[in-house]
Amino acid sequence: MTYFQPKEEDIIENSKNTLDKLTDKLDNWVDELIFHLPNFALAIVIFLLFILFANLSARLINKILSKANAWDSIRVVAVRIYKYVMVLLGFFIALSALDLSTALASILGTAGVVGIAVGLALQGTLSNTFSGVAISVMPKIEMGDWIRTNEYEGFVIDINLRNVTLKTVDQNLVCIPNNKILENPFKNLSTDPRSIAILECGVGYESDLEFVEKITIQAIQDVVPQEKNEKIEFFYKEFGSSSINYEVRFWIKELNAKDEMIAKHLAIKAIKKAYNENDINIPFPIRTLDFGKNKFRAETISLKSLDKD
Repeated sequence: MTYFQPKEEDIIENSKNTLDKLTDKLDNWVDELIFHLPNFALAIVIFLLFILFANLSARLINKILSKANAWDSIRVVAVRIYKYVMVLLGFFIALSALDLSTALASILGTAGVVGIAVGLALQGTLSNTFSGVAISVMPKIEMGDWIRTNEYEGFVIDINLRNVTLKTVDQNLVCIPNNKILENPFKNLSTDPRSIAILECGVGYESDLEFVEKITIQAIQDVVPQEKNEKIEFFYKEFGSSSINYEVRFWIKELNAKDEMIAKHLAIKAIKKAYNENDINIPFPIRTLDFGKNKFRAETISLKSLDKD
């Protein structure tokens, strides 16, 4: 078998040709870069100017919406969306300044296909985004409101395109996805400053029920005054195992969970003090444990009787 052995001259010539082609290619790239360098610089300047303009104009829009007494949630989300749109617009204008019309058309076409795939993959995220816009225009939730939802409660300190952030009683932050807020019931304690607190208790069977009702209502009225057209409601509920149980409902000023706790705290102390002054008993369940003592005593008596016989 005969092997072809290239000549040394041929190897040198081929290497030289390859190096020349590579050098020519690099020279062309450098020439193109130098030729488009002003466009690159212009594109960067345009993009930076759009970012600067977006930040400055967003501050102005924020001030205008604040003076117009717009809802805080709408104001925050509207400003953020505006900034995103302006930055994206600046990006595409910067691309057009590069004079890359063919490349730009390809990028836009590819972006459309990729956008469909990304949209299918990020359905949850997009759902949160649209839910965030919906929450922002809802008059039911605003910044600073105290809400209960998804087993959490706290002040709303932020509403964005992804989640709602609550600051709880223990001063921790909880981020709840926007779609969870819309899909589940929530309670806003800040929409109405007046709400009803409920207390349950019981009194002994020997008590005068009319008198108990009277002094209970008066005790609550003294520490939690009721406003006009508000009434303390008292209802006996049942005959319990050791007490006659009742439920009392009264109006309180409630802007957060602490307000309800304070109102109940004052009411319980006032009721207990009134009952002590009027010898009203609040019984507690009593259980008698029988370990067979009575049975043993009966058997002992029977044996003594047999011995006498």
